[in-house]
Amino acid sequence: MPTRPVALDEIDRQLIAALQINARESVAMLARQLGIARTTVTSRLARLEKTNVISGYGVRLGQRVIDGGLQAYVGITVRPRSGKEVVRRLSAMGQIQQLCAVSGEFDYVAWLRSDSPEQLDQLLDQIGSVEGVEKTTTSIILSSKVDRGQPV
Repeated sequence: MPTRPVALDEIDRQLIAALQINARESVAMLARQLGIARTTVTSRLARLEKTNVISGYGVRLGQRVIDGGLQAYVGITVRPRSGKEVVRRLSAMGQIQQLCAVSGEFDYVAWLRSDSPEQLDQLLDQIGSVEGVEKTTTSIILSSKVDRGQPV
């Protein structure tokens, strides 16, 4: 049974935006920023977590930690009726951080992390050799200009 979308009001949106900037912000500070009571922040957070609007909190690594490595997005086009098997095979590749089905030019977009250009090249060869993959197009990430959270 499909779940109904959760209705978010402006305070919910502001609370989520504040947490995307700093998920470790205290309830008291969030309440001050939003001009609402701490108990309201606490109850809204509980509701957003319970309804899986907020599915978790995590750690984002700073650019200095991942320097020396590469990140890239890869657009992947697959043959008709090959998607399920391609997703299964790509899911087994640990350097794929996220795989999304998308509309437009590609069927899927993958976010990759690798330690070196050589490792990235090998990973791209692996992806391209998966049965059902027709074409890949890679964009290496040069720098991050805005980052409001890691991909889910």
